[in-house]
Amino acid sequence: MAKIVIVGAGFAGHYAALVGADALKGKGHHEITVISRVPKFTYIPSLVWVGIGQMKAEETQFDLKPVYDKLGINYIHGTVTEVHPDDQYVVAQLPNGEVQNVSYDFLLVATGPYLNFAATPGLGPENGYTQSICTPPHATQAASKYLELVNRLEKGEKAKIVIGTGHGLCTCQGAAFEYICNIHNDLVDRGLRDRVEILWLSNEPKLGDFGIDGLEAKMGSLIYTSEMMAEAMFAEYGIKYEIRSHVRKVEEGKIYTVNLDGEEKEFDFDFAMLIPPFKAQPIKWIDKDGNDITEKMCNPAGFVKVDANYGKPYEELDGPDWPKTYQNPTYKNVFAAGIAFAPPGPLSKPGKAPDGTPIGPTPPRTGYTAELSGRAAILNIVDMIEGREPSHTASMAETPGLCVASMKNDWLTGEAGVIAIYPVARNRAKYPEYGRDLDLCVTEVGLAGAWFKALLHHAFLYKLQAKPGWKLIP
Repeated sequence: MAKIVIVGAGFAGHYAALVGADALKGKGHHEITVISRVPKFTYIPSLVWVGIGQMKAEETQFDLKPVYDKLGINYIHGTVTEVHPDDQYVVAQLPNGEVQNVSYDFLLVATGPYLNFAATPGLGPENGYTQSICTPPHATQAASKYLELVNRLEKGEKAKIVIGTGHGLCTCQGAAFEYICNIHNDLVDRGLRDRVEILWLSNEPKLGDFGIDGLEAKMGSLIYTSEMMAEAMFAEYGIKYEIRSHVRKVEEGKIYTVNLDGEEKEFDFDFAMLIPPFKAQPIKWIDKDGNDITEKMCNPAGFVKVDANYGKPYEELDGPDWPKTYQNPTYKNVFAAGIAFAPPGPLSKPGKAPDGTPIGPTPPRTGYTAELSGRAAILNIVDMIEGREPSHTASMAETPGLCVASMKNDWLTGEAGVIAIYPVARNRAKYPEYGRDLDLCVTEVGLAGAWFKALLHHAFLYKLQAKPGWKLIP
């Protein structure tokens, strides 16, 4: 019997648990245990709607334990604080304060991000002056603050809104882009848009970069880029923008930035939603002699090293350098997926302000990419259980990126951008001109995308609860 422990139950971890249970069904008494600090699964893409008061947080979530009980998966509600890879157990802190050691034969780390608001003074909803849509409580609070502002606007006041990234090394620009578009359209529907100045503030090297070095798609004989799409959208919506920027600090009603040219700027705001930078969840890795080997196992941000080619400069980094199996090179029974794995470098061109401040998006590893990496990792664990070498791959340089970016949530007047790129990470070794196969890259904006986005919300929540008829492995 093999014991598999999965730490985390987001897109990568939860999907891996379902795939693993399906793959091992009827193949012996193997045991899967999921440890999650949060007892619910959250469909994160829909929090953009929660953040403007168009959906309740509860509509994006379901309880994990009933799903796992149904599939014979063990569930522990707790926070993993240590991994002992030589002795093959993890230490979990339970909500009641108890500590539990959980042994494993195979470990999959899929913990998602730690929201590092502290990296920017004054950032965040708890100890700062800005809002977030990264968690259900944050999105709920953002909606409350936004609706308070709407109430003031309805009384005749004017306001300034700033939305984007709150640090030079942030990722998830796409989520902020969705939010700013939904804010715009909500204000239009309320008849209040003319009272608000909206600013996009981002660390992107160019508009529409989204942390993936942008995208190109064929439009007849022309090449259409995400920069063109974003520029056209912001021009139509009347949204101003400041890019190539790092937020130095936030004070009440004021944001201080520096950009790649060294320009120091200040922006006033009445409402701001700025995505924080991500770190790994704080987990110590301890060897059999009690030594802290976290620096050996993880990159400086705490993300777990896997089968990537680390250490190359951005200019030399290419498709073959990205991880495929998500297996740790030191401990072969340890895997990492989703946001938890350490990428070999950025997808977008990094930069520095004249004073050395780094400004450039870090790689997104969320949503569909997280699911693919989680699926590959768990199926490679199944390979090893059955005596085979890991055979499943999901390199970001060999898999597609799929995104439906909501701009307005309405069945009749809604709008969303449907974006597909192949592959996510540019692979110039295979596609010398663009690093991608432009015949497989698409970007379109319209009502059909809004329908698709709404259907994805319901379909994913249905599938990820393992409802009747679900099947995760073809």
